[in-house]
Amino acid sequence: MLSFDLSYDELLTYPGTNPRPADFDQFWEKALLELEATDPQVEFADATDFPLTTATAQHLYFNGTGGYRVHAKVVRPNEPTGPAVLIFHGYGGEQPKWVDLLGYAARGFTVAALDVREQVGYRTPSQAPNSFSLRNHLVHGLDDGPDGLLYKHVFLDTRRLADIIGGLPEVDETRIATTGWSQGGGLSLVAAALTPSIKYVASVFPFLCDYQRTWDLNLDTGPYDEIVTWFKKRDPRHLRQDEVFNTLGYIDVQHLAPRIRAEVTLYVGLEDQVCPPSTQFAAYNKLTSVKEARTYPDFGHDDLPFAHDEIYQLIGAKL
Repeated sequence: MLSFDLSYDELLTYPGTNPRPADFDQFWEKALLELEATDPQVEFADATDFPLTTATAQHLYFNGTGGYRVHAKVVRPNEPTGPAVLIFHGYGGEQPKWVDLLGYAARGFTVAALDVREQVGYRTPSQAPNSFSLRNHLVHGLDDGPDGLLYKHVFLDTRRLADIIGGLPEVDETRIATTGWSQGGGLSLVAAALTPSIKYVASVFPFLCDYQRTWDLNLDTGPYDEIVTWFKKRDPRHLRQDEVFNTLGYIDVQHLAPRIRAEVTLYVGLEDQVCPPSTQFAAYNKLTSVKEARTYPDFGHDDLPFAHDEIYQLIGAKL
């Protein structure tokens, strides 16, 4: 129905609102060099609590930027066929259960699920006891400029995960897909933007897009309400408004979208008041690769019917 956002025809041409920083490309090239200079110290440890007969479940640990030890779950089939799938979880959630990864492994696909730093369901030694900081990630580090943004480091974690999984002997790095819902949908696009070799993306109502548009819509709901809260606490007269949205522009998926070479399928609930459709189309409209938008007129930020099964089949066909 699009009862609160743009009409469908307007969505198809919506250019986005949040400004793109003048040095955006230089910022991310520098960030990737920072990642390259960080020794990953990769460690795989068998998950002894989840034995399998046709695959091996492992915990993956690696160093990310900012001095953080990152965790992911990995399932490696005994008879791999070459492809791999990277899965990213929703905001404030945690990576899938082991059993949720077995469908891809049954096809011979290596599958990895990232635990987003500081939203973790699995503690690692680099995390202080008070590191659980749910629902402030979007504005975390905003006072310190673009290099201080927590999501800068999270975005780089997606690239490191892709490099590690793509470098496994059983994986063909040109046959990797990414997928996720909400925050995971945003990160699946980010991973493809920062890793040009990724082949396919299935992104469901991606978070992390077009921040100023969400503020303009004045939706009193998480997660974008963090921006309103930040202004109330840090800048109640909005004297820094231009600076704030320019800084958030460095971690705006719409500005990374033109870098994506992978084919993309976007799933959008047209009544989504958590991640409004216009913010998602701001990214979609900037894609220059093969793309398709699958819309659900009566659904919001919901469990979209049949989408899980479709994505499983699409990834199998595309890889």
